Amino acid sequence: MKKKIFLTAVLMLSGHAFAAAPMPEGNVANGKAQTLVCSACHGNDGNSAAPSFPKLAGQGEKYLYKQLRDIRDGARPIATMVGLLDTKTDQELADMAAYYADQSMSGSQADPEKLALGERIYRAGYAETGVAACMACHGPTGHGNALAGFPRLAGQHADYTKSQLIMYRKGFEDPSGRTNDGDTMVMRANARGLSDMQIDAVSSYIAGLK
Repeated sequence: MKKKIFLTAVLMLSGHAFAAAPMPEGNVANGKAQTLVCSACHGNDGNSAAPSFPKLAGQGEKYLYKQLRDIRDGARPIATMVGLLDTKTDQELADMAAYYADQSMSGSQADPEKLALGERIYRAGYAETGVAACMACHGPTGHGNALAGFPRLAGQHADYTKSQLIMYRKGFEDPSGRTNDGDTMVMRANARGLSDMQIDAVSSYIAGLK
């Protein structure tokens, strides 16, 4: 009985240690070589031309690493990414994250007709439905918080941001939506309180941030 309890404790501790394993230090040069296959959708420098694919250039290294791991390990299923990261090690993913983080994100444009509503939601949230201000985590200029792992939003394609907010909103109750925001469900809870029109407006506003 004591042996069984000891073995269980060891397994629990080893599992905790694995979960808490620090991110490997990324190598930009190695990351560039690892991202060659990604360029078809995300561009050579991480600035995708198609608005349906996210810009990765200039994104926070910690955030990128988490997303790459989540995609590889199945926590964030993306149909267009199936199989592409399956054989990547944690070190290779860290190298990819380092390369993209080292690039500069190109700018985008906001729709002037959506500016007022988008700015209101981004800067003040929407108290009526419990939506917190986006800038609380992503900063007043949308550059995120790299150390905390909060992503950069400024300059991102509006279509992509919109699609992710819709997926987060779906994920509040439906596991087929996006659910890899963690146990706190911050993004799912906020997206749940946004209408299609509000999501469209704030996504457009975010695209114009510099």
